[in-house]
Amino acid sequence: MSMIRDLRAAVRPSLRKSSTAYTYDSTRDPSASSAVVDCAVYRGGRRVKDEPCLTPHEAMLEVRKGGGFAWIGLHEPTEAEFAGIAEEFGLHPLAVEDAVHAHQRPKLERYDDTLFAVFKTIHYIEHAELTATSEVVETGEVMCFTGRDFVITVRHGGKGSLRALRHRLEDDTELLAKGPSSVLHAIADHVVDGYIAVAAAVQDDIDEVEIAVFSAPAKGSPPGSDAGRIYQLKREVLEFKRAVAPLLRPMQLLSERPMRLVEPDVQKYFRDVADHLARVHEEVIGFDELLNSILQANLAQATVAQNEDMRKITSWAAIIAVPTAVCGVYGMNFDHMPELGWKYGYPMVLCGIAVVCLSIHRTLKRNGWL
Repeated sequence: MSMIRDLRAAVRPSLRKSSTAYTYDSTRDPSASSAVVDCAVYRGGRRVKDEPCLTPHEAMLEVRKGGGFAWIGLHEPTEAEFAGIAEEFGLHPLAVEDAVHAHQRPKLERYDDTLFAVFKTIHYIEHAELTATSEVVETGEVMCFTGRDFVITVRHGGKGSLRALRHRLEDDTELLAKGPSSVLHAIADHVVDGYIAVAAAVQDDIDEVEIAVFSAPAKGSPPGSDAGRIYQLKREVLEFKRAVAPLLRPMQLLSERPMRLVEPDVQKYFRDVADHLARVHEEVIGFDELLNSILQANLAQATVAQNEDMRKITSWAAIIAVPTAVCGVYGMNFDHMPELGWKYGYPMVLCGIAVVCLSIHRTLKRNGWL
């Protein structure tokens, strides 16, 4: 709660503490922020002005003057940078705290007349060969504040830029004319489409590991040596699962429950997103179960190989035990030993040892121990 009190204090123009992170300069436009990637006003599905980026304050003045809605995009803003925007748009301090600090589960919350949605973005990391230390997926976050006349997107992470998405929406004036909820849908659809692409790439990695486990091991590679790769891939799939599973409920709410801030026409589009998300979730659950099976098979192969080695070692130990026992008896230097004084006693004993050893070897080989 102390963080919320500090955040509220940061948006008061009377507060001036130049030595702290919550410094607020009343001579500066409170809504201007260096973290703003793009800011524009849309009216009738079209961008109102040709300027590359308005300030959030200018955007709201334009909206209040002529209607439409503002879309403000930010990338990893600090508390001080976001404080002015939070005051300008009346954002709830709890939602602001989540947006600034990130590391949130996917969720959908309503604060007064604002919807706050959190999405986990997933990016597939290309690699020449999957190893026990390979990173397969990289996660980021996109937070979206949706109001009656504004959309504020806050992105965390080096991947998942929304610039291309903004350009595609600007080309689809019919959808963009439906208001801020169309942007919320576009972001959800963009994130889930990313899930589908990553799921296809992860499937290729799982197929590669599966083939390696059930094919003949490479020369010099002992059975069970793929366990590290399987476990690492399983960890990455678990991270993928943490991004997908919590989003099911928010998408269900957006697609089924009427909301004042979501246009009925746009709500139909959320159903399609929810269907795609459900399919991805089933795939990720399948990945997890398949990797469990592959890991168990890999460990079973290692166990079988160890048992095979132990049988061979035991077989050779049994064979070697025969000459060891006979030679041990004759090495005790007693006067009265079998055939001790016979001329052919020594070669006869050696022949007897060889015959017994060969018989044991033949029997063990016939039984599959050698």
